[in-house]
Amino acid sequence: MSDSLTIALAQTNPTVGAVAANADLIRQARAEAKAQGADVVVFSELILSGYPPEDLVLRSSFLDAIEAAANDLAAETADGGPALIIGAPWRVDEACYNAALVIDAGEIQGVRLKHHLPNYGVFDEKRVFASGPPSGPVVVRGVRLGLLVCEDMWFDDVAETASETGAEMIVVINGSPFELDKDDVRTSHGVARVSETGLPLIYVNQVGGQDDLAFDGGSFVLNADRSLAIQSPWWGTDLVLTTWTKSDGVWSCAPGTVAPELDRLENIYQAMVLGLRDYVSKNGFPGVVLGLSGGIDSALSAVVAADALGPDKVHCVMMPSPYTSQDSLDDAAALAASLDLKLDGIGIGEAMAAFDGMLEPHFAETTPDTTEENIQSRIRGLTLMALSNKFGHMVLSTGNKSEVSVGYATLYGDMCGGYNVLKDVYKTTVTALSEWRNSHVPEGALGSPGAVMPERIITKPPTAELRPDQKDEDSLPPYAELDAILKGLIENARSVSEVVEDGHDPDTVRRIHRLLRIAEYKRRQASPGVKISHLAFGRDHRYPITNAFDGDAPKRNSP
Repeated sequence: MSDSLTIALAQTNPTVGAVAANADLIRQARAEAKAQGADVVVFSELILSGYPPEDLVLRSSFLDAIEAAANDLAAETADGGPALIIGAPWRVDEACYNAALVIDAGEIQGVRLKHHLPNYGVFDEKRVFASGPPSGPVVVRGVRLGLLVCEDMWFDDVAETASETGAEMIVVINGSPFELDKDDVRTSHGVARVSETGLPLIYVNQVGGQDDLAFDGGSFVLNADRSLAIQSPWWGTDLVLTTWTKSDGVWSCAPGTVAPELDRLENIYQAMVLGLRDYVSKNGFPGVVLGLSGGIDSALSAVVAADALGPDKVHCVMMPSPYTSQDSLDDAAALAASLDLKLDGIGIGEAMAAFDGMLEPHFAETTPDTTEENIQSRIRGLTLMALSNKFGHMVLSTGNKSEVSVGYATLYGDMCGGYNVLKDVYKTTVTALSEWRNSHVPEGALGSPGAVMPERIITKPPTAELRPDQKDEDSLPPYAELDAILKGLIENARSVSEVVEDGHDPDTVRRIHRLLRIAEYKRRQASPGVKISHLAFGRDHRYPITNAFDGDAPKRNSP
């Protein structure tokens, strides 16, 4: 039996459905690892298909392509280079499983099937995969490896089975999407499995954006004493070689690079950047176009876009109305200049007048209200979509989670767009991120360094500028209060009464709950956006549009 081993951890960025390209990622990493003397290369969950493949795995033609690619990779391992551990959807007796494949010496040497299938939040694995049994280890280069697939690490039984049947170390392949504080959760589960089995553990996660998910990487190695030997960086691809030796029957990994932890705001910002970058690049858009209003939401969206794509791929459009202030015009121009962004001006006054004239016979003797305000927003949405259609750039919508929660956004207006980096970001966090970006240059950012956002954009009272002297707080509570109420109702799933007990005004909480409930039809039609919290709108938040529940349980009489 071997008493030394070099294992490469390949933190890669696959694309869902791009089977041939994903296989090439595996080849490239294997070639690099081979040149560095690796014995084994471990990849992430479902790397061959991309993660999550959703209903693609229900198509036999897709599974045929996966099988052919895996067999081609297997044949290539006859060259004496490193063995591969990869994730792939895999058919066994007509059922499809989320599997870990061990490939070496020209063959697929072993297959281990995911046992615990997550079926909560953004996960629907029971819809498309069968559950495999807990399995014993696979011998790879003379070492017995217990293979777990992602959620299997969240429970004790799969690792326990591997340990009890002779595993010498645990290897976990993952497609674990980012949400705030999740890195601590992963590490704690890894430590629990090490504590229970007495075995070291390798955890390999993917990186990249996929629709509304962002994967943050952060692969790691824990030794049998629960010490952290290796920590791969977050938010970037990486290939790290780990050196293992066996002494007194226990494998240990030599200490290596431990990437520093990131703070909450940097994690959020990097998720937004990577989510947008991959959404644009993987879907083949040449860039983005967005409305730049002079307000903080569109400003932060433009900054993120510049950092994600580069200034040359970001087209900003200022669309002033008669209600647009000179401050807003100046602030938008200053932001575009600081980022070196293209900024065009297209006034909407003539279009507003045309709509007024067209609708005047029908609106006669009525009082102007939000109808006319929404027309302004929809003129802007139409203008951006026209530019998108003509030149191919994707419209980037700019509404934050606070606004979208309560419907303070115009359907087919400012909600118009193909992607929204602020979709899961509350207004108070928008402000914090803007201040953070002004004092930090994020790793990998393609935009301008230094303070890029004019201070007045951050500090001035938020306004939609759809009528004279309008302020957001004319219609909504102060954002600090609103966001606290919304977090209680949404992320914490608290009742109206429980949120009131936190110290909020009862009428305000009831009004916000009602607005949250009746805006569901708008959110159902909104663009995707990167998931940040543990409960983002979209696949995380599946509430009925027709919904009469008032947000409280009936009071019970005391016995």
